[in-house]
Amino acid sequence: MNPYIKQSVQNMCAYTPGEQPTDPRIIKLNTNENPYPPSPAVMQALAGIPAEALRRYPDPVCRRVREVIARLHGGTLDNVFAGNGSDEILALCTRAFVEDAGSIGYMDPSYGLYHVMAQIRNVETRPVTFEPDYEWQIPADYRASFFYLTTPNAPTGIQYPRETVAGFCRQFPGVVLLDEAYVDFADTHFMDMALTLPNVLVLRTLSKAYSLAGVRFGYVVGPAPLIAAMYKIKDSYNVDYIAQQVARAALEDQAYMKANAEKVRQTRGRLAGELVSLGFKVYPSSTNFLWIRPPSKLPAASLFQRLREQSIVVRYFDGPRTKDYVRITVGTGEQTDALLNAIRLMVG
Repeated sequence: MNPYIKQSVQNMCAYTPGEQPTDPRIIKLNTNENPYPPSPAVMQALAGIPAEALRRYPDPVCRRVREVIARLHGGTLDNVFAGNGSDEILALCTRAFVEDAGSIGYMDPSYGLYHVMAQIRNVETRPVTFEPDYEWQIPADYRASFFYLTTPNAPTGIQYPRETVAGFCRQFPGVVLLDEAYVDFADTHFMDMALTLPNVLVLRTLSKAYSLAGVRFGYVVGPAPLIAAMYKIKDSYNVDYIAQQVARAALEDQAYMKANAEKVRQTRGRLAGELVSLGFKVYPSSTNFLWIRPPSKLPAASLFQRLREQSIVVRYFDGPRTKDYVRITVGTGEQTDALLNAIRLMVG
């Protein structure tokens, strides 16, 4: 053990992000990025950034973009926190709402960073394991200080019923963060709960539907006291000037975002249908990806590797609950055709 490094940090396993290949010929379907470019308004905002603005610190509270978010969701400025990507917000929650003797809960499987965040805080983890076919199950006597709940879930893409999620939030004794990273591809959202319940936060990101994964911007909506607590502990200038300008432009062009999201939904439906016809089990998805189990003659690890050899990158999670599955990001129509052609040759 290194005497200069905190023991809990030495013992933990870091989060492993998805591969970011540099070869432009690779069809990249592994990290749930949007296959379409961001709004033209975003590029106009970038082109209009003056050099003078870059020598100064940005607005430390992101007031202008928060005003857009508040109008979008029907809240006030006091209901909105803006962060350097949603991951910063996930980390701030563990510091604001969990005592050193507290605990952090999340579903298993879910976003792998939740477990890492709990390890960084060196607090107890209380994961809730989904049923074998990923059915919802949380024991009636379940307790934790704070709970991360991805809705729709990742990596499965499943959207759980509104009454189920709402019932859990109402009975949970601590703060619940509803991570709606993929909500713009779904039919249900829970933003109203962030504005009506005292213990619910709803997290959004611009990385998915807004095509801005390269610009780190996320936000959370919730009760004013919880939002104020996060502002107490954030970094001084946590969101840079460029990200604030770009985020505001993207959020103000809802029509463009929704049109792109609908294209993804249409392609998602086509891809799911084709995979089912080829013998794959495809879980119902409310996201921009599919969670699939290949036919028995084509193990998931083999599918992942054989696609990689053909310059198509998907995501494989080698764990006890996930090793038989592959997650595929929904790409463009052309990318989807290339993927399906490659898979047909494997199962034909």
